[in-house]
Amino acid sequence: MATALLILGILCLGYYISLTFFGMDFAIIWLLAGIFLVCFGYTLGWTRLWTQILPRGVKVGLYGMFLFGFFIFAFLELLIISGMSGQPQKNLDYIVVLGAQVRGERPSRALRKRIEKAGQYLKDHPSTVAILSGGQGPGEEMTEAVCIQRELLKMGIEKERMILEETSTSTWENLDFCAKLAPVKEKKTGLVTQNFHVYRSLKLAKHQGYEKVYGIPAPSQWSYQPHFMVREAFALVKEKLVGNV
Repeated sequence: MATALLILGILCLGYYISLTFFGMDFAIIWLLAGIFLVCFGYTLGWTRLWTQILPRGVKVGLYGMFLFGFFIFAFLELLIISGMSGQPQKNLDYIVVLGAQVRGERPSRALRKRIEKAGQYLKDHPSTVAILSGGQGPGEEMTEAVCIQRELLKMGIEKERMILEETSTSTWENLDFCAKLAPVKEKKTGLVTQNFHVYRSLKLAKHQGYEKVYGIPAPSQWSYQPHFMVREAFALVKEKLVGNV
């Protein structure tokens, strides 16, 4: 077991270096996990602390805390997975395209995937109206909503079918501000976002009073999927603590 923990810890540290190189946020969680696993593995297999010094009750308590944390994390991941593979509801009245990072004037890879998913849905359902949501953040030369609109226009989607929401800076604000522009809480509404983000988005929407809301999952980059899944679990805990879900 000690060797397995050491190997897992080293893999976490390597993943942290990779994420940091590409500028991914929240990468520090992999650094902390790597340090913990390496130290725990070393303590478990190559020191007397675990086998001879620590009292049995302390060791049982530490094992219990570890297992409790593991099961909570696994439960959160199952919730996240439950929203990843759903098929989009047909003939929605509205779809809300949740914003993501814009690099200068170009959509990030994540945002491009959302745009492509939204564009295909709008082509397949010509009566559906799109609300494009997202303000302007650091390093962005336009609002996320305008960037989404520009790309959808290139895909042949009519401008008249788009409503822009250009002030939000979070998923909660995306949903709240969109509800002030159109009757999305009462109508059948789809949320276009990355697959790992669907479950939390739906929970936030329902908490705000969306009555008929559905997920439209866009794919995410497979190499970053473990990071996104772990980050999303922590985001769910945060939303619960502040009362958003």
